[in-house]
Amino acid sequence: MNPFIQSENSIRQVQVSSGHISLEGDLGIPHQARGIVLFAHGSGSGRHSPRNRAVAQALRQAGLATLLIDLLTADEEAIDLRTSELRFDIGLLAGRLIGATNWLLQEPATAGLAIGYFGASTGAGAALIAAARLGDTIGAVVSRGGRPDLAGAALASVRAPTLLIVGGNDVPVIGLNELALEQLVGAEKRLVIVPGATHLFAEPGTLEEVSRLAAEWFTRHLGQTRGERHHEQDKPIPSR
Repeated sequence: MNPFIQSENSIRQVQVSSGHISLEGDLGIPHQARGIVLFAHGSGSGRHSPRNRAVAQALRQAGLATLLIDLLTADEEAIDLRTSELRFDIGLLAGRLIGATNWLLQEPATAGLAIGYFGASTGAGAALIAAARLGDTIGAVVSRGGRPDLAGAALASVRAPTLLIVGGNDVPVIGLNELALEQLVGAEKRLVIVPGATHLFAEPGTLEEVSRLAAEWFTRHLGQTRGERHHEQDKPIPSR
């Protein structure tokens, strides 16, 4: 049995190579996973985010593998705690996601799985920039309370089907997502507003609705293996 294939409650800690650095990650692969979702956390957060971990658990229960990583190293996080500058370096975070995607493409346990991105807050901007650069390598993107507008001009180059989820009471972010939706001209796209939810989806039942929507989106678009869908994309992709 593949040692990376785990029961629902068993998560394996991994070292994810991204360029010249190594990032801490938590990898979970349910039996017969139909795809894998790489999480891009928001500003000031990390792989231990309780909200992202709750969504990841729901995705694994739906038959999708998950990888949650810290996009900053320990030293960088210490700097960011003092300055808050790196958490808003969207280009840096997008490069880290591309490096982690390369790791997934080369890791035997995940190399055959279609890849999706789940971005929260500022992580959504980084996920969309990475998706634009990687083209058909990324099978789907979901944003939770995200800032897709931070992807800027890259939005027009995104080809991955993209779902934007926003809380109904998160009024400023709704407008930013509506503007970003208009710029996603090359992708299947959808904006869902969850009634009664604020930015963190802390209200009863709202995070469960995010999980349901994300699981449906990823299940629909990551149903085939990468090998079946994109034989020509097997080579590693440059991080820069």
